[in-house]
Amino acid sequence: MCGIVGYIGFDDVKEIILGGLEKLEYRGYDSAGIAIVNNNQVYVCKEKGRIAKLRDCLDKNVTGTIGIGHTRWATHGEPNKINSHPHQSSSMRFTLVHNGIIENENELRKKYLNGTNFTSDTDTEVIVQLIEKFVNDGESVELAIRHTMSELEGSYALAILDREDMGTLYAAKNKTPLLAGRGSGFNMIGSDAMAMINHTNSFYEIEDKEFLKITKDSIEIYSIYGNQVMREPYIADIDASDTEKGTYSHYMMKEIEEQPFVIRKIMSEYSDEKGQMCMDSSIIDNVRNCDKLYIIACGTSYHAGLIGKQFFEKISDKPTEVVIASEFIYNMPLLTKNPLFMFISQSGETADCRAVLVKVKEMGYRTLTLTNVKGSTLSRESDNTLLLYAGPEIAVASTKAYTAQIAVLSILSSLVNNKININIFKELSKIAYTMETLCDDKENYKELAEKYLVNSRNCFYIGRSMDYFVCLEASLKLKEISYIQTEGFAAGELKHGTIALIEQNTPVIAVITQECINLNTRSNIKEVKARGAATMVISMRSLSQETDEIVIDDINELLAPLATIIPTQYLAYYAALLKNCDIDKPRNLAKSVTVE
Repeated sequence: MCGIVGYIGFDDVKEIILGGLEKLEYRGYDSAGIAIVNNNQVYVCKEKGRIAKLRDCLDKNVTGTIGIGHTRWATHGEPNKINSHPHQSSSMRFTLVHNGIIENENELRKKYLNGTNFTSDTDTEVIVQLIEKFVNDGESVELAIRHTMSELEGSYALAILDREDMGTLYAAKNKTPLLAGRGSGFNMIGSDAMAMINHTNSFYEIEDKEFLKITKDSIEIYSIYGNQVMREPYIADIDASDTEKGTYSHYMMKEIEEQPFVIRKIMSEYSDEKGQMCMDSSIIDNVRNCDKLYIIACGTSYHAGLIGKQFFEKISDKPTEVVIASEFIYNMPLLTKNPLFMFISQSGETADCRAVLVKVKEMGYRTLTLTNVKGSTLSRESDNTLLLYAGPEIAVASTKAYTAQIAVLSILSSLVNNKININIFKELSKIAYTMETLCDDKENYKELAEKYLVNSRNCFYIGRSMDYFVCLEASLKLKEISYIQTEGFAAGELKHGTIALIEQNTPVIAVITQECINLNTRSNIKEVKARGAATMVISMRSLSQETDEIVIDDINELLAPLATIIPTQYLAYYAALLKNCDIDKPRNLAKSVTVE
């Protein structure tokens, strides 16, 4: 879960690399580093912490037109300057940055690198030392890199400089995202198109076990066996301005308030000129004809999948199971005869999801991906893709991608078999308007966060049925950016043990949007209040009571999670803001989880 950017061309590389790394900082921010070819030498600067610290330590007099950079989320070795990338071989001929995990690093050390003086605790250093060893053994640089690739087990995206060939940038990929950007008189590589979009919108997708030889005028792609691969570039539909904060203090606030627009964008993309919802007929048929739908996801996407299960079972009459990807790959349930596997991933690069995708494809099953990133690994390797059209999401804590996932799932379910005759277009229109009214009430959420959350050690969300799934996502948002220990509970389960956690003034936030469970959840509120809890209620207007703190206009209760999540996103944001937490880049986390 690191970010890579590289450039070879005619401009001074420093700002190009640093600017690209800033766009990739959501992928990791434990440390950062840069390598620049300067006066026939390779200048390396790296520092623990954010890109801003790297800027401060960088020699301003160093210039060059070739360079690579890296921002790190630590896996092997603690996050310090020594373990930061780039890493260099013993003679300093080769300089390398790496995203991924090498699973057989210990075996490679013993087999090839006995006596080598390692300066870091990383698996990455094994790669660069291997390349140098194979070159010293008489192999060409290209062969040495491909030889090294054949020895590596695990995942990697690599960018490599050779001090003895200052006009070439090398790269390689397996299981970890990497794109090549095509320019005029320059070329680039990066973990994400956003790192390069200010310079080019023309990209080559790189497949697993491919090797790249890049000059300022050419991008050559080869298989691991040395066979050249001919591939056409694609044009990325990304507006560079979408990756900027604009007048907002944080990306998270910007992305929360973009949600009404995202819902309308999805409606536009998945409807015809008559306002009728539509999708690729092959996707609809695949869902319609399967005997069970398996939704595979992680984290926030898993929570969206739980709500999607309700759509498919209540609207489409389609049996659905939702499974955490990291559990499925090692503990596969008993499958039906004709399943369809749906993968939900904001980035389309989630390693745990991809591991399941590879497995079920080997078993001959059909696959579908919901993702925000066109051309991502899960999208390319699935049989079909549904895009979220949420635009770039930069903040680590997902907001608009989550609601986009739910919206697309609701449309798909209604097209498969709309047994309850729900007018999704009409209901989503109402949702978008309701979202706007909720965004207008942000000062209320700030006051509630200050009253209930800022001085709290822990917090609980409670709800039933669909509301319970919202509580799971709401609790994740609060814990991941404010560091308040937060859990989401099924309200009816409180008396079965978890009510023991309630102490004086413990915040308990209840979500109530369904008439059939309204009185039940309100009874649970009284139970925790009797034990000293400080309670807050988020309800729909027709179910509300005078003392409810947040009241949402009436909408279809099946789609209510699209609206009820908005106040909880704001509560998390303001709790983190008032506690002076790093909202967009919370500690120990990264946006795109590209390692298992």
